[in-house]
Amino acid sequence: MTMKPQIFAADFERRPYWWNAFAPTPLVFQELRKRVDVVIVGAGYTGLSAAIELTRSGIECLVLDANEPGFGGSTRNGGMVSGGVNVGKGYIAKALRPEQAAPFLHDAAEAFTHIEDFIDREKIECGWTRSGYFLGAWCDQHFAGMSKKIDMLNRHAKAEAYLVPPSDQHNEIGSSYYRGGLVIERAAHLHPALYFKGLLELAQRLGITIASLTPAEKLSETERGWRVDTKRGSIDAKEVIIATNGYTGDLNLGLKRRVVPVGSYLIATEELPAGLADAISPKNRSIADTRRVLTYYRLSPDRKRLIFGGRAKFSPIELNEAAEILHRFMTDRFPQLKGIRISHAWTGNVAFTVDELPHMGKFENLHYALGCNGSGVAMMSYLGHQTARKIIGRTNRICAFDRPEFPDHPLYHGNPWFLPFVGSYFRSRDWIDRHF
Repeated sequence: MTMKPQIFAADFERRPYWWNAFAPTPLVFQELRKRVDVVIVGAGYTGLSAAIELTRSGIECLVLDANEPGFGGSTRNGGMVSGGVNVGKGYIAKALRPEQAAPFLHDAAEAFTHIEDFIDREKIECGWTRSGYFLGAWCDQHFAGMSKKIDMLNRHAKAEAYLVPPSDQHNEIGSSYYRGGLVIERAAHLHPALYFKGLLELAQRLGITIASLTPAEKLSETERGWRVDTKRGSIDAKEVIIATNGYTGDLNLGLKRRVVPVGSYLIATEELPAGLADAISPKNRSIADTRRVLTYYRLSPDRKRLIFGGRAKFSPIELNEAAEILHRFMTDRFPQLKGIRISHAWTGNVAFTVDELPHMGKFENLHYALGCNGSGVAMMSYLGHQTARKIIGRTNRICAFDRPEFPDHPLYHGNPWFLPFVGSYFRSRDWIDRHF
C-alpha cells in the first residue's frame, strides 16, 4: 500500500498566514451614540474606506461589525491587486463587448490608482510591490483569445499588457504548465492584513467609532432615515451603508439574494530553500490562470514562501482536505515543490454576482457596495470611498459600478445550493478545453 506523503509541517496552523503580522482582535467597547449621520455595516476595506472619507468631510459615522474588524475577507485574501484585468470576464454571464467593458475597465484602473495613492499618502507599511501580474493560458484557445483583449486592456485600463508566448514563459514563471500567457505590468501585491491594519489605525486616529462584536440585527426605515437595532441598543441614522460583501447575511434579504458567497481556500508553504522562490517566480509577479476552477498565487512579502489559493471545491469541505487539493494543484504547476510542506491553511468568502460585476448604489434606500467577484482589494476600497463621496455630494461623475440595476436570479434566495453543479460544469469545461 502506498503511503500518502506528509504535506503538513510540524507547526502547521489552520489560520491565515497573514495573521502572524496582524490578527483581528475585538476593540475596546465604546459607548454607542444614539444618533449619527451614517451607520456602516461591515468593518472591512469597504466600510473603513467609506468611514474615513465621510469623517474627513465632517460627517459623523459609526461602523458596526458582527466579528472583529477585518475578520472576514479583508485579512484572508491573497493580497493581489490586478488593476481591472478580471472585470467582466464572463465565466457564466455573457462576456462584455469592448464598448460595454470600457467604462468598467476605466474605473477599475481608477481603483488601482486610488489604492496606490492612498497607501503612499497615508504611509501604510503593507509591502506594496508593483511587480506585475502573469495570467497563464490554460489551453491554446485561451492564449489565442488573449490577443483580442490586449488593445482593450491597454486603452481603457492602462494595463501595460503584452503577450508572452510559450517559448518565453520561463521568464515569467518557473513552470511549463501553461500555454503561454498575458502580462499586466500595472498590477501589484501587498500584505492584506497590514493594509487593513493601516486602514484601522487611520480610522482610529480620526476618532471613528468602530463597534466590534456588534452585529446589526434589524433595519427600520423612519421619517428621518433609519433605525439600526443592535444587542447594545438602537441607533438613528440619516443613511446606512451595507459593506458586508461575502458575509452578507439576513439583515436585508434583497441584498442577500444578489450576492453569492463562495469559499476561497489558501495555503502558505514553509520557507523555501535558498534560490527556489526566485526560480518559480523570477519577477515576483502575481500569478493566476484562465481555468474556470481558478488558482492564484504569489510569493510572500519576504519572498520566502509561496501563497497559493483557489477554489478547492464548490461545496463545503474540511480545511485539511482543501489544503491537500491546493497542494496537488501547486505541485502540478511546480513539480520542484513536491517535497515542500504547508505551514498554514485558511479560507474566506468572496462575493459573486449574477452579472459577475461589482456593484454600488442604493437598494430600498440603503447604500451598498458589494460583489468583488474575487478581486476586491482595490475595488472594494474604491467603492467604499466612492459611496462616501456620493453621500457627501462630491462626485463629478457617476462611477461605472454605480447603476440602478443590481440583478438577482429567481432561483436564488441566499442559499447557494447550485455551487456543486457549477463546480462540476467548470471542471468538465476545463478538461475539455485542455484536451481538445
